Amino acid sequence: MGWKVVLGVWMTAVIVLALSLPISANPQRWYELPKIPALEDKGRIVFFHVPTAWLSAAAFVISMGYGIRFLRKKNIDDDIKSASAAGLGLMFCVLATVTGAIWAKFNWGTYWNWDPRQTSIFVLLLIYGAYFALRSAIEVEEKRATLSAVYSIIGAVTMPFFMFIIPRIMSGLHPGSADDVNSGPVVSSGGMNFTMRVVFYASLIAFSGLFYWMWDLHIRTTRIESKQIH
Repeated sequence: MGWKVVLGVWMTAVIVLALSLPISANPQRWYELPKIPALEDKGRIVFFHVPTAWLSAAAFVISMGYGIRFLRKKNIDDDIKSASAAGLGLMFCVLATVTGAIWAKFNWGTYWNWDPRQTSIFVLLLIYGAYFALRSAIEVEEKRATLSAVYSIIGAVTMPFFMFIIPRIMSGLHPGSADDVNSGPVVSSGGMNFTMRVVFYASLIAFSGLFYWMWDLHIRTTRIESKQIH
């Protein structure tokens, strides 16, 4: 229980700092955040948008890992872990899409522009939405787990293409696109100062802890429901 309290305090502190620290074009004090080109005053969105996007990618890879493990060992518990990770990956992918759309409204004028980044993330949502449609359509447990494992591998293999490759090789509005001359990929472009990086990585750790807690909780509840059904 102690680590959950620490996680709650940690995440609260991150949210407060992310929303309260001032942004300045020329930071002079340690607590000031830099104004990143293309993000401008809305730059604090990176503390929420980027961690959710990264965790969705990590969740899909975890889902694939346990899918492969199920195919090797045929242990239904691995299917539970794989499906739970995929579900959280889909949830974090939706959060990344929503936070990105909010930022787009202020910077681009509309919530949705069919930018290559938005289009590719939409396709990824469809892919994993179909994953759960597949699971709900199959009643035989082992067959459902086997097909889901194969699908999770295919989904995770295509994920880097949609999340990291297409948005960088095509022209678009999103930072890091092929024709972006302002900031490039925000995390690796060098636009963050020390304070901003500390808050950003603290946010990434906090969201990762939240993901693990939710994943573990979902696995345990699914195990209980599975025993009740049988």
